Amino acid sequence: MTTNTDRASVATVCIVGGGPAGLMLGYLLARQGIDVTVLEKHRDFLRDFRGDTIHPSTLDIIWQLGFLDEFLALPHQRAEKLYGEINGKETTLADFTHLPTQCKFIAFMPQWDFLNFIASKAALLPNFRLIHNAQVLSLRENESQITGVLADVNGETQHFDADLVVGCDGRNSIVREQAGMEIRRFGAPRDVLWLKINKRTDDPQWSMGHRGPKKNFIMIDRGDYWQCGYSIPKDSLDALKARGIPPFLDLLTEVSPFERERLGEDIQSWDDVRLLVIRIDRLREWAKPGLLCIGDAAHAMSPIGGVGVNLAIQDAVATANIIAQPLKAGRLTLRHLKRIQRRRTFPTWATQTLQIMISKAGQKPRKRAPSRLESWLRGRKFIPFLFGRLIGVGFYREIPKL
Repeated sequence: MTTNTDRASVATVCIVGGGPAGLMLGYLLARQGIDVTVLEKHRDFLRDFRGDTIHPSTLDIIWQLGFLDEFLALPHQRAEKLYGEINGKETTLADFTHLPTQCKFIAFMPQWDFLNFIASKAALLPNFRLIHNAQVLSLRENESQITGVLADVNGETQHFDADLVVGCDGRNSIVREQAGMEIRRFGAPRDVLWLKINKRTDDPQWSMGHRGPKKNFIMIDRGDYWQCGYSIPKDSLDALKARGIPPFLDLLTEVSPFERERLGEDIQSWDDVRLLVIRIDRLREWAKPGLLCIGDAAHAMSPIGGVGVNLAIQDAVATANIIAQPLKAGRLTLRHLKRIQRRRTFPTWATQTLQIMISKAGQKPRKRAPSRLESWLRGRKFIPFLFGRLIGVGFYREIPKL
């Protein structure tokens, strides 16, 4: 590896991470005539078990950008409602059919298809550049101002100068680590094991939902296979592995709708199981001079409700709305970046608080019968619509300025 100081790349904005937040922000800024470089550490977007729920509010943004019909022409599954099994009965947990949105459903689409679509739209803009195989090594700083990044691009070290660096590189963000940004961690009592079960022609028409006597088995229709998640206590995977695959299949049989023989055909070793370590955290401060973090880099979410992608997209829209004009005028300051955090703090805090409450409630064994209030709420028809609003739209939604 060699350091190349003769090939400095200059961009008004350098976005680290080509995920939902990074690509959406890059597209929105480039659409407004701002030079953008997105650095993505992988050579493509093909990775399994990433967040691939496209919520109604995100579909609204795609509609506002003018390519909803083209987007929905891509293979996807739709869920107008989310279901769960409670006390042995299937119950509607969330209903999206009455939302004030263009699309009254969640679209399930592999995240690589979503990212490739946004990247293809951005590539049509002359001032957008996406660089794959670009692993950020460190931040560049001058007089307490972040001025760019140093990155390994296909084995060659290059520096990228920028008026603004935006960390969109996920919950393990190198940007926030290099910047020494303080993280508030809230913990999580459980993790999730992801696995694939091949579909059969005689399978029932299940849609996404939580199933099993403890609601700890998740199923998502992926077209030719079921993406399944099995919730386990935090840090218990090693103990499961020590017991071997057969006892694990026994546990899955107890909570899933699949027979043990069928599970054994698709889960033959621990290589067929992927661990998702659940974390809920957020930065105390999202910005420093010349630097901003958004999406999972600013606030890691639990998979409850599948809202992480939606919040990241909302962050990107709010960021573009606030910084586009100051960037073009050459007067972007830390005050503008802090305004983004102030705007996005409430929906982030409210969503994480709700996720933490749901996680803790699921851990507590029931010692007594439901209270009158709880029993009354369970019977209210508006509850699925309320949760449909919170999941499908969130506590606050952003509209792109075009």
